[in-house]
Amino acid sequence: MKSQVRGGTRWKRFAVVMVPSVAATAAIGVGLAQGALAASFAISGQEFKVSTDKLVGTEFVQYGSVAKGNKLDGTPFGAPVAVSGFDTAHITNMCQSVVTPVPGLGDITLRLTAGDSDKAKKGDTDEQVYAKDLYLDVSYLEADAEFKQIDIGVAAGSLPKYEGGQGIQPNTEANKFGFGQRAKDATLSNVKQKAWATTAATFRLPDLNLSLHRGTEKECFKG
Repeated sequence: MKSQVRGGTRWKRFAVVMVPSVAATAAIGVGLAQGALAASFAISGQEFKVSTDKLVGTEFVQYGSVAKGNKLDGTPFGAPVAVSGFDTAHITNMCQSVVTPVPGLGDITLRLTAGDSDKAKKGDTDEQVYAKDLYLDVSYLEADAEFKQIDIGVAAGSLPKYEGGQGIQPNTEANKFGFGQRAKDATLSNVKQKAWATTAATFRLPDLNLSLHRGTEKECFKG
């Protein structure tokens, strides 16, 4: 099946397409009712932030689901998410941060950066973060976006365009009749994202740096 979109679709200040649209809310509601699960593991009770200058991905898919886990006090909870999947992704200047309250010390920010060398920023893919079979359980996304050969309104169970293509994440559940979308290629720039989980078959992180900081000043972005 060929997309009806021959060229690219560019959206300035793209927010997660499925959240908070009416169609997405309905799809996520059905997912909650049916006990659909996003990540293939119980998520932690801490949402984390990710920012990047650019993400260039292939075989993009997106659909609604629910991430389930326990809050830091052990209380069970479920978070509606837009699951974004890519066959491959090259990421430039990636930052990931999470804030943890520590008794006696206050808030501690764990900050991770990678793929931020001059070569990476100039387009050297060997120096950029690389992911294969990447899936992200996203609660918030802000970016400039361009999609090629995009189909919007695809049933989640019909997302793969060919045998073995990207679809609902393996070992997870989603309403196969719910709202989904797909694109041959996706380029996201100036990305600010909040997520509950990330999984990948391969995740290569050149120039990885991990550090701990008191307070919240070293988060990847504010808000």
